Amino acid sequence: MRPLIHPDVEDVPVEAILHALSDPVRVAIYADIVGQDCSQSCSAFLHLRDKAIPKSTLSQHFKILREAGLIRGERRGVEMHNTSRCAEIEQRYPGLISTIVNAHNIQLASEAKAAKKSVKKAARRAVLAV
Repeated sequence: MRPLIHPDVEDVPVEAILHALSDPVRVAIYADIVGQDCSQSCSAFLHLRDKAIPKSTLSQHFKILREAGLIRGERRGVEMHNTSRCAEIEQRYPGLISTIVNAHNIQLASEAKAAKKSVKKAARRAVLAV
């Protein structure tokens, strides 16, 4: 097995972090990992936002997050467990991760509100059509 790459946070440019978190799937994965007290296995993310994610795609997302210094991966048998490196990143780039995760949560709340509004609108149309 190839060794996992965990760069020193001092060697990670802010652009690498921003690039890694620019993908909606990766930022959702990372926000979930940040919000947990314990490590998360990769298989916990096979379904994200009601969408199935292929294992190969998920592996690529975790590799990008790991190489950007955002997570630390540890092999446990056949599973990979991941933990956030927030404390290390906070020392290097104070406030960066909390701001990104907060913005992600605001966006999720906004999307949920819009979806709920859309469902109500469609229900009203259905009632009026009868």
